[in-house]
Amino acid sequence: MAQITDFDKPDFVPEKKTSSIINHSLAMYKGVALYGIIAMLIYFAGSYLIQRLIGFDSVEMVDEMKNNGADYSSFNYFAIPGFSMYLSLSGLFGLLASPLYVGLIYIVDKYRRREPAQFSDLFIGYRQNFINIVIFTLISGIISGLALFFCVIPFFFVYPFLMLGYPVLLFENASATEALKRSVNLAKENYGTLLATGFVGMLLSWIGIILCGIGFVATAPFFAVVMYSAYCACAGRPVHPVQR
Repeated sequence: MAQITDFDKPDFVPEKKTSSIINHSLAMYKGVALYGIIAMLIYFAGSYLIQRLIGFDSVEMVDEMKNNGADYSSFNYFAIPGFSMYLSLSGLFGLLASPLYVGLIYIVDKYRRREPAQFSDLFIGYRQNFINIVIFTLISGIISGLALFFCVIPFFFVYPFLMLGYPVLLFENASATEALKRSVNLAKENYGTLLATGFVGMLLSWIGIILCGIGFVATAPFFAVVMYSAYCACAGRPVHPVQR
């Protein structure tokens, strides 16, 4: 089992065990949490701006859902003014914002190597491999959406195959399809570990909702760090990404 001091070594990578990966993620996140919060605030600011521009009110929708009683299945979401437009624009914005995940992963790697991070590092995904990051996000979003459609549970069994895509896009400068294939192959070799790691990582990322809604801003970015630590465990210490 890794000692606390091991995490302070720039060449340290976690073992192929869920406990080691999660502990590594927690140790790394303490040094990059501020950047993760900034990334989440950018995302929420974009979402809020879209609502204001099209006149959609998410608070009003939540109130109407509450007034509808416990049977949300009969609630007509698309009857809410602006909901359809918001759904489309927020989906597009989500694709365009996805490089922020890659930027956070890059900052985590710099933290592991004990190199000072800069605010501009958060946007490396817009300077390097941007198109492939967006395409991969679209592909993984479709796959995840289909898995969620079939009663949610299949999502947790499918996601390990997508989990390492962003680190591959960054450190291996791969295309979207190459990143998907590489992520799937790594998952096949380490499926049990990634399944358990993904589940625990998601629980820790979503815990902000349970503790306090606003806390989600602080905990949600943690999963990007889990992706990084899992990549280190399964693929080895990352090679410094080449910027283009």
